[in-house]
This record gives sequence, C-alpha cells and structure tokens, in this order.
Amino acid sequence: MPASTLPESGPDVPEKSRTRQILLWIAVSLLGAVAWGVLALARGERISAVWLVIAALGSYAIAYRFYSRFIARRVLEPDDRRATPAERLEDGVDYHPTDRRVLLGHHFAAIAGAGPLVGPVLAAQMGYLPGTLWIVAGVIFAGAVQDMVVLFLSMRRDGTSLGQMARDEIGRAGGAAALIAVFAIMIILLGVLALVVVNALAHSPWGTFSVAMTIPIALFMGFWLHVIRPGRVVETSLIGVALLLLAIVGGSWIQGSSLAAAFTLSPTTLVFCLVGYGFVASVLPVWMLLAPRDYLSTFMKIGTIALLAVGVVVAAPVLRTDAVSDFASSGAGPVFAGALFPFLFITIACGALSGFHALVSSGTTPKLIRKESQVRMIGYGAMLMESFVAIMALIAAATLEPGLYYAMNAPAALLGTTAESASHAVAGLGFTVTPDQLTQAAEAVEEQTLIARSGGAPTLAVGMSEIFSGVFGGAGMKAFWYHFAIMFEALFILTTVDAGTRVGRFMLQDMLGNVWKPVGRVNWKPGIWLCSALVVAAWGYFLHAGATDPLGGINQLFPLFGIANQLLAAIALAVCTTILIKSGRLRWAWVTGVPLAWVVAITFTAGWQKTFSADPKIGFFAQRARYADALDAGQVLPPAKNLGDMHTVVTNSTIDGVLIALFLLLVAVVIGNAAVVCVRAVRAPGSTPVTEAPYVESRLDVPDEPLAGART
Repeated sequence: MPASTLPESGPDVPEKSRTRQILLWIAVSLLGAVAWGVLALARGERISAVWLVIAALGSYAIAYRFYSRFIARRVLEPDDRRATPAERLEDGVDYHPTDRRVLLGHHFAAIAGAGPLVGPVLAAQMGYLPGTLWIVAGVIFAGAVQDMVVLFLSMRRDGTSLGQMARDEIGRAGGAAALIAVFAIMIILLGVLALVVVNALAHSPWGTFSVAMTIPIALFMGFWLHVIRPGRVVETSLIGVALLLLAIVGGSWIQGSSLAAAFTLSPTTLVFCLVGYGFVASVLPVWMLLAPRDYLSTFMKIGTIALLAVGVVVAAPVLRTDAVSDFASSGAGPVFAGALFPFLFITIACGALSGFHALVSSGTTPKLIRKESQVRMIGYGAMLMESFVAIMALIAAATLEPGLYYAMNAPAALLGTTAESASHAVAGLGFTVTPDQLTQAAEAVEEQTLIARSGGAPTLAVGMSEIFSGVFGGAGMKAFWYHFAIMFEALFILTTVDAGTRVGRFMLQDMLGNVWKPVGRVNWKPGIWLCSALVVAAWGYFLHAGATDPLGGINQLFPLFGIANQLLAAIALAVCTTILIKSGRLRWAWVTGVPLAWVVAITFTAGWQKTFSADPKIGFFAQRARYADALDAGQVLPPAKNLGDMHTVVTNSTIDGVLIALFLLLVAVVIGNAAVVCVRAVRAPGSTPVTEAPYVESRLDVPDEPLAGART
C-alpha cells in the first residue's frame, strides 16, 4: 500500500521551509496554550474575550493541520484516482462535480443552522468556561470527525443516506430502527429550524426583503457559473457578493419606505412561503439554486462572524459572566433546568457535535464532491468554521451584563410583564438590573421590550449590537446592528432548511426504494416530486400548527430538539464505527468509537432524566402529573392561560415523554445490532462484507490537493 505524502513533509521540501513551518506551529501552540492558561487560571477577575478567540483559533489550526490529516491518511485513505459518484453518476440534478470552494460554502451553509447561534447563548447560564471547553474539544474530537467520516463513507456508497447506510451495513433490525428514528428526528429538526426563521422574519420587511433577494441572486450565479461563464468561480463570487451587499442595504431602505408593507409578512404567510421554497429547492438541479445560494449565504455568514471577531479584538470586551456559575452544579437555572452533565452537552449541539450534520454529509454533499481528498477540507474544515460561530455566539452572550441576560432569557412566568417586576425577579436570582436599564436597552435597539425574549436569538442580536456599535458607529448604530443581526440569523438558518429538505427527499427515496425500486432512483422525476412533497408536507404541517398556536405543532416537539439531534449523532457514529471495523480498520475504530461512547452516555442520561425525573422542570411525565393535578383542581399554571391550554400542556408532556422513550429504544436497537455485527467481523474477518461501490478510474483532472492514499 503506497503511503500518501504531503508537500510539507515530503523529501523535496527545502530545509528552510520545513524549519519555518516547525517554528510557526510551535508559535501557534504556545499562543494557544497561553490563552487557555489565562482562561483556566482566572479566579473571579474579569478577563478579555480576546483570549477566547485566541484559544479557539489556535486549537482549530492545530486540529486541522495534524488530527484531520491523521484521520484522512491513516483511517480513511482517500484516493484521487478513484471516481467519485459526482463524476460517475452525474445527472445535472443531484450528482454534479462541484468546485471545492463552492462546495465548502454550500456544506457550511447547510450545516450551520440555529444550533451554533442559539445553543451557546442559552448555555451561558452555566458560565463561559464549560461551554467553551465543550465547543472546542467537542468539535475537534467528535463533531468534525463525524462529519468528515460520514461524508467519506457515504461518498464511497454513491451518496447513500445515513439511514440506508445503517440498513446496508448493520442489518435489517438495526437498519429499520435507524431509518425510522433518523427520518422522524429529521422532520422535528426541520420544523424547529423553520419556526426560528418564521419568528425572525415575521413583521420584518428588512429581513424578509434581504433574504428573499438571495434567491434570484443565487439563480443568476448558478446560470452564470454553469452556463454563461463555466468555471469562473472568483468572478461569480465577486458579482454575487456585490449583489448581496446591495440586497442588505436595500432591505434597510425598504424598511423605511412605502414598500415596507409588501414585505411585512405574517407568520402564517411565511410558513407557506417556506414550504413552497423548500419544495422548489428540493427538486431543482442542485447547481441552479441550492449550491450557489448556500455558497452566497456563506459570504454573509463568514463575513459577519469575521467582522464580529474583529470587533472583539478591537473593542476587547470583558467576559461578565462567571467562568463556572452556581447553576452549573445546582441544575436550577432559570434559562433551562438540569445540571451541567448532561444538559450542557444537549443544549450546545451544533458547534460541537450535531447529528443533523450527518444527514447533510450523507445527503447533498457526497453527491457533489469532485475528488476524494477534498473530504478533509469540506467535512472537517466546515465543521471547524461552524464551531467558531458558536464561540462568537457564546462571547456575545457572555459579554452582556448578567442582569440583562437573565431578564431576556428567564421565563415570562418568573419575570412578569413590566420592567419593575423583571428587575425584582432578576434580583432574586442574585443579579442586578434596574427598570431604567431594561427600558434603555430596549429603546437602544428600537424594541418595545426585551423582557422574556427567550430562545437565544434576541440575546445574540443584542450582544452583537453591543460589540459592533463599540467599533463601528457608536451607540447610535445599536438599532441598525441589532436588526442586522436578526436578519443574519434568519439567513443563517434558512439555508439549513432548504438543504435539509433535499436531504429528507433523498432519505425518503432510499426508504421507499426498499419497497418499490423506481422510487429509489434519484433520476426518476415522479419519485423526486412525490418524496419532496411528502417531506415538506410533514414539517410544514408541524410548522403551520406551531405558527398559529403557541402550544401546538412544532412548539409541542421543541423540547425534543437537543436530545433528538444528539441521538442522531449516536446513530451516525455507530454506523461509522461499524463500517471501520467491517472494513478491517479495527485499530482505528477508536476515532469514532470514543465519541460514540461519550454521546451515548450524555444522550441516554439526559433521555432518562427527561423521561423519569421527579422534577417537573426536567421530567416530561412529572410535568404531566403536575399539570394534570392542577387541571383536576381547576387551576391554571403558566405558560397556560386557560383550562384549554392546560389540557394542551398535559398532552404535549405525554407526547414528548413517549417520543423520547421511543427514540432511546430505537437508538439502543441500532447500537445493539451494530455491536453484534462488529463482534462478528472481529471474530471472522471478511464474513461481513461492506457495501462500498466498485472502483472506477477517475477521468477528471489531477486533484488540487496532493493527499491521496491507496485503493481500498
């Protein structure tokens, strides 16, 4: 087996160049170590958020340069002489060899949804240090590993979906359980993400206009790059970015003009717009809309986060939260209940480890990748980018005054409806914020109130406006930056919804293809249209019910989001570990096996507590019992406003508890079946063959990256 070589380590690299590289990485390591030391040794004193940025970037650089290369060279062994499914099965709709820069942008935009923005903001109640450690360590050893390995394995199987890979590699029982669990969880995740978009864009003409304009801009970019000027990526990018900036500026103008009413849409109208867009994005050729739109969105996402990082470095805001708060151990936090283990790792999902990413890595991306060596940059690199987004979101929350943070994120039942009641409630938590400060904070961003604006998104927008206004424009620009951040969050999340819908279509085609073969053919138009319609109808139903009823539809399933997402990661890592062992790579199985053990520990612990805890703030059935008893006594407990709402809360708690138990059972079946297959493969090598597609020689150009392994 010929070994892979890289320029920086090959014999032709000049000695001076190698020395410079060694010195460079020593400097990066030392700088990162100093930053981590400052964070670890802080004892009550305020420290600059700059240290968080340095610690994270240093860790990411080392992880990508060394750990991801180790996984690529030793574990996966990509071979650029082997044709990818994008080349072998090119159909102009789903399979299409795509420039690695465009594909990196598409993949990043598809995986980076609400999680890296909202989760770290909520987890800030436990202090900045636990979240930072999990975000950085989690992505390096779990999240980016999962994304990269799933992408590679799916690519070697013609872009097969995660559920179908489980069925093919683990067996019928585990595969059937995985297919059911993955599809059900995916519908919940898409519904939740779409609801965040609806809430962000409702009655916001600026955000609605700017986001809507990305669609025709993306169509223009797709035709320009594919038909008019093929291969001119830089040229297309410059045009697209210029048009995007015009759309953002135009949105600000629209908001203050007579056209504002045309772009001021109700939640219900936005639901139908999202459903229609999701269907169209799922059936159109991927080069026409999905890939260029996600690539375009990446400029907005990365540009904003980079600007935020510059703002942090220039303004050097201090971290105002404790390194580790009292809520981390007591589990009595007002933002969400539960102790640091396991609930921190459920709250911060995307940005550290996210099962949803495995759907994208086994959905659109493996059908577009041009050369196998690009898996490292796209799979591992894009996840590091998302992790940095999570770090910046955590900084935005941690630099706010704690009193304002809790006044925004504690429940309305605790805070009340006035600035005075909120100030009193926050004082009861041990923090200080005056009614005048709450009023002034709302006026500064042109909001009627910031009290009980839970969910994380408004808090992130306020934090970003504080940092941006400190560097760009002063206090008078806070309102502009706040509404810019709200629009930015909606754009961030929408790109996950459209890519997720297409992934859902692939998954449903794989599932139904087991019953009737024509549906499973990715180029059969009736199957494409039917499966796309079924997927958007499924999440669209829950979304519409949630948009019209605060306690119904997807709101009913929202509490399942964190655990369900991490259970998907458990399935993905179980499939990866099984395939590595079956393919004779037992000695490298720890690469995915260790994070699998960790995510199983946190998800099953959290699932057990959410199901059987006697604390109604944590356990679904305990919550059901509490509301049922109150209902029998004729009492109304918040968030219910009447007896009808009380019945709904009882129903919701019952459904959530049953679904969590069902998901845990399905994942246990998958892992148990996978363990049996792994033991069999170890005892009798070759008795459990893998379903990898046959080797076909590539006829595309020489790879851009020199990493290439042996044929396997």
